[in-house]
Amino acid sequence: MTPFKLTDELIADIKLLITENKNGDLRSMMKEFHYADIAEIADELTVDEATYLIKLLDSEKTSDILAEMDEDIREAVLNNLSVKEIAGELEELDTDDAADIVSELPKEIIQKVISEIEDKDHAKDIVDLLRYDEDSAGGLMAKELVKVRENWNVLTCVKEMRAQAENVTRVHSIYVVDDEEKLKGRLSLKDLLTTSTKTHIKDVYISKVDSVDVNEKAEEVAKIMSKYDLEAIPVVDEIGRLVGRITIDDIVDVIKEEADKDYQMAAGISQDVEADDSIWELTRARLPWLILGLFGGLGAAAIMGGFEEMISKHAILFFFTPLIAAMAGNVGVQSSAIIVQGLANDDLKGSISNRLIKEMLLSLLNGLILALLLLIFTWIWKGDFLTALAISISLVAVIIVAGIIGTFIPLFLNKRGIDPAIATGPFITTSNDIFGILIYFWIAKIILGI
Repeated sequence: MTPFKLTDELIADIKLLITENKNGDLRSMMKEFHYADIAEIADELTVDEATYLIKLLDSEKTSDILAEMDEDIREAVLNNLSVKEIAGELEELDTDDAADIVSELPKEIIQKVISEIEDKDHAKDIVDLLRYDEDSAGGLMAKELVKVRENWNVLTCVKEMRAQAENVTRVHSIYVVDDEEKLKGRLSLKDLLTTSTKTHIKDVYISKVDSVDVNEKAEEVAKIMSKYDLEAIPVVDEIGRLVGRITIDDIVDVIKEEADKDYQMAAGISQDVEADDSIWELTRARLPWLILGLFGGLGAAAIMGGFEEMISKHAILFFFTPLIAAMAGNVGVQSSAIIVQGLANDDLKGSISNRLIKEMLLSLLNGLILALLLLIFTWIWKGDFLTALAISISLVAVIIVAGIIGTFIPLFLNKRGIDPAIATGPFITTSNDIFGILIYFWIAKIILGI
């Protein structure tokens, strides 16, 4: 299969077919594309053109297209569809995707859309999913799954599985429950095929099965599925009843969203924004950290002002100020990034004190190597060994302090329940700039005897 590539020529051709109402040619063209590719195409069209395309194609395909579209474009397209048309699209979707779309609709329309869904069991499942937080296992799960009772025999089990599988896009696992719907285990397809039809399921099912609570955080579900390489995981309620399953495609979305959020926080963006958002939304997301950086710069300037006399006598110290600040920021970001990554992957072992000691020794080693290079360079350049020594020793101290700060802050934030990703951005850079410059001039003052 040739990878899909969206081009300006393709978009222009599609727009022309829509303008000229060549529906037959447009349908034929769309048959060649995967629904995810059509969603990408729709994102590049105007709202009216995207709506035209959605209304032209069959609901069986357009429902998946809607689920893949950009949220803002999808919202606009849904506003152009009737309540009955929206209900028709939801009929074709798995309950988790349908619930995600319904949650984006205006409150006054949701009830009308739900009432228009012909499959009342499907509608009930969608409503049930809406009550869960979107960042929880309940908000991620789908109701479609295959389950069998432990007191059935193999023959009954196969008949029931055939009926249930019609509503499941992909069967990852067969779950076993008791008469109270409590999850008991999973059933191996191989065991099912090689066992006598009269054998009861309770005699052949595998009792060991990983599951998550319906209120479990999405990030924790992602960690569990990643750790055990699971394609799907069952979800149970507070008393152990099987209520749904989460599949790997939903977890990939969670991981991507978390990565995007952490990347934005590391870059000093406080809200979830995209490049196409309005100038006002982008400004609100960026401005808080820029203000922090401004105050940090003012603080650094004030510190330098306190050493004005020393700078006037040893002007060379001033020229190395950007280097000291840059090294402090870089080391702090490196240290915090490693800690944040370890926290995200649950790879951090041992106590905080051991982690700080390790980072201190690492910073000391790096600092000594860098300081030696700086000492040689400055001595050769200016011929003043004492000043070169003062700058080099300051660099070692600054790197050690920056490493400790970069390690401690994300660990501290994590203990307080605050996303530690915030520590990899301007927060660390600004704090290390201030402490770095203070330490730099303080040590230089002691060594130079000013």
